Amino acid sequence: MNSVRGKHPLKNSVVSRDLVRSILNRYTLPWEGTHGVPHWARVLENGRRLSETTGARRDIVELFAVFHDSQRINEAIDDGHGRRGSELARGLRGVAYTLDDKAFNLLIQACDLHTEGYLEGDVTLQTCWDADRLDLGRVGIAPRPEKLCTEEARDAGLFTWAVRRGERFVVPALVSKEWSLRLSGR
Repeated sequence: MNSVRGKHPLKNSVVSRDLVRSILNRYTLPWEGTHGVPHWARVLENGRRLSETTGARRDIVELFAVFHDSQRINEAIDDGHGRRGSELARGLRGVAYTLDDKAFNLLIQACDLHTEGYLEGDVTLQTCWDADRLDLGRVGIAPRPEKLCTEEARDAGLFTWAVRRGERFVVPALVSKEWSLRLSGR
């Protein structure tokens, strides 16, 4: 059973329970699907770890994690889903979260371009894209180090940790602890 408890934002994260609830109210796929809540949480955790050393803006990386796949209409090929996710980010800005204009433009670019395979760009963009690519194991694709943007993502320890979690469909504890979501399990 999917349910949401509580509504207080976490102090150390820009991704509040209310923001997650607002996104899920517009999410049409199963919460526990390939591109759903567990994926968002793994991308968020990957991004947090990466941003500790890349110097990326953690607020943008966290918001990217919950918006980039939030408007998919299927679990297969879905052209335009990143742009639809950035449109949702536009609609919720100032309502469910705040972000300065420069950061907001990076968030939009990160969402819009996350499936294009780019390697170059602002370190925050690179960190967002790597956080997502490190979770490709969930769809049976082994991430390739040469397709990652940052040295930090290619670090053997972080790479192995992140890839295994995706392959094993790990549901990070932050889903219940930070977002107050209860998932039914696979």
